[in-house]
Amino acid sequence: MKHYQTDGHNALDAISQAQRIVFAPMLFQAAWSLRESGILAFLANQPQGATSADIAAATGLTDYAASVLLDMGLGGGICHLSDDRYCLGKVGQYLHSDPMTRVNMDFVQHVCYRPLAHLHEAIISGKPEGLREFGDWQTIYPHLKDLPEPARSSWFRFDHFYSDWAFKQAQDHVLAYEPQHLYDLGGNTGKWALSCAKRDPKLQVTILDLPEQIAMANSTIREANLQDRVHGHPVNLLEEGQLPGDADIWWMSQFLDCFSHEQIVSLLKRIRRSMKPGARVCILELFWDRQPFEAASFSLNATSLYFTCLANGNSRFYHSREMYQCLREAEFHVEADHDIAGPGHTLLVARPL
Repeated sequence: MKHYQTDGHNALDAISQAQRIVFAPMLFQAAWSLRESGILAFLANQPQGATSADIAAATGLTDYAASVLLDMGLGGGICHLSDDRYCLGKVGQYLHSDPMTRVNMDFVQHVCYRPLAHLHEAIISGKPEGLREFGDWQTIYPHLKDLPEPARSSWFRFDHFYSDWAFKQAQDHVLAYEPQHLYDLGGNTGKWALSCAKRDPKLQVTILDLPEQIAMANSTIREANLQDRVHGHPVNLLEEGQLPGDADIWWMSQFLDCFSHEQIVSLLKRIRRSMKPGARVCILELFWDRQPFEAASFSLNATSLYFTCLANGNSRFYHSREMYQCLREAEFHVEADHDIAGPGHTLLVARPL
């Protein structure tokens, strides 16, 4: 990793960057309003640009409303001026039409924005203090179905966007081990479980997750008519107790980032005690140090604050060396380490020592 190894700012750059940080909430909300008001969509079809009056008329805004948004957009590189005409910039094009950027923006606006006002409280207490914006809950996971719209839809789109991208390549590695039974830990809505079952008609899959999540997955399983090979096992994986032990593969996709270091080690130890001989643990994760682009590392570290403030107060997207350390503490060794092309996933395959 070559990101963040030096301070690349001179004094003028540094004070300018400091102001961008200070006013970042204003820029985000202006960008959101530029998108939602239709200004970005209108400018996308105006290669020569348009005046603020023309933009206001096309979008139904007042000239004042359009101009304050557009002028803030100039500072964010969202648009630029050609004489008195506003032209959509490359940043604005991505905000308007790039699927990843739209998913991220919806997640921040609908799920994270108001709760992040409680971030400092969460840092001090170690609890997801921002969750109170949605309900009197200890963690977000049992209550995903209870999130109000549009937060609920934005949460699942965000989660699935990144995991789905890596599924096909990860499956190539996992199913190459020819498992007869696969456990999907933290299986959520069952997308991975169903995908594996459809790809291998002999495979049995069991989803291990909270009862609330199993209830959601069961409806998806019934819709796919795969009840004979895909099953749910309700369990709180943080609680002590014996886990089932029939699987050849214990699969965890973007799952261990939902727990603290100590919780990860504890869970892995319980898995190791339950595994049958020859079984493997397969961990698909996004590690911020394994990203080829700085923007991806930045996005992951930003999303870690969602875990701090909203999810449970003590988890994050990890540096890969910390996940290796967790596996060592739980007495596993990594037998394979695969970089998955796309958003930057890593697949770790581990076996007990």
